[in-house]
Amino acid sequence: MFPHHREREQPIFSTRAHVFQIDPTTKRNWIPASKHAVTVSFFYDANRNAYRIISVGGTKAIINCTVTPSMTFTKTSQKFGQWADSRANTVYGLGFATEQQLHQFSEKFKDVKDAARLAREKSQDKELANTALTIAAPQDLSDELQSPPVMCVNGPEDKLFRSQSADITLASEKERIKKMLSEGSICEINLEAELFTLQDSNSKLVAALHEANANVEQWKKQLAAYQGETERLREQVNKIIVYGQQKHHIPIFYFNYVTLGTTLCYLLLLQPSSEITTLHLKKSLL
Repeated sequence: MFPHHREREQPIFSTRAHVFQIDPTTKRNWIPASKHAVTVSFFYDANRNAYRIISVGGTKAIINCTVTPSMTFTKTSQKFGQWADSRANTVYGLGFATEQQLHQFSEKFKDVKDAARLAREKSQDKELANTALTIAAPQDLSDELQSPPVMCVNGPEDKLFRSQSADITLASEKERIKKMLSEGSICEINLEAELFTLQDSNSKLVAALHEANANVEQWKKQLAAYQGETERLREQVNKIIVYGQQKHHIPIFYFNYVTLGTTLCYLLLLQPSSEITTLHLKKSLL
């Protein structure tokens, strides 16, 4: 089916996205139509003057949607958008990797929608013109030679023309009703799309929280190491103070005014254990 269409259709735009379809039962939940991002393309059929959105996953058509003027593509988040297909009785959702890809698809959707509207208007004008020609055409060539055809105001030709106009009006009314129903469905599932976005944001926050917890554990280990080093240095200082008191009878308050570096120098100078050196150190400490 699809290869035959592809021969006469030309792709005019392609992108990649995760495809979703609305749950036909609840009309509220999204069902993933693809396990990963797939190619989503706009195709133009020159023979039918029609536009389609097509996406194929493997050998299965995930999206096969003919674009109509009544369709509306709605951005429900920074990376998610959706539209309703009344003919397929479903709603499609696309999740993009970047906001720019969503913007490009949205703009192309608008362009294709306008092109489909113009194509429909031309087709309707052509049908009206053909109808008018059919009504005015003579049934017998000899009648045309005798007298020009005249359209009767209240005759069967007028009834036929009004019947064609009524059919066009009825078709337009059906399209308008379909559009209203589609917009109503979109309004109902906006919350579901927002939930999808929140779940994605929540996953990122959880990952960031795990990373922060890992950093906290590392900081705790570093703090414990610093505390151990501080305790070791404190013990060395206490040993120096005890050594100074026991060996050289230096009062404890002298050590309150010296730093660790001064204390270490003091310990090195006390190694000769001479009385003269001790007096000089006491003098320097005062």
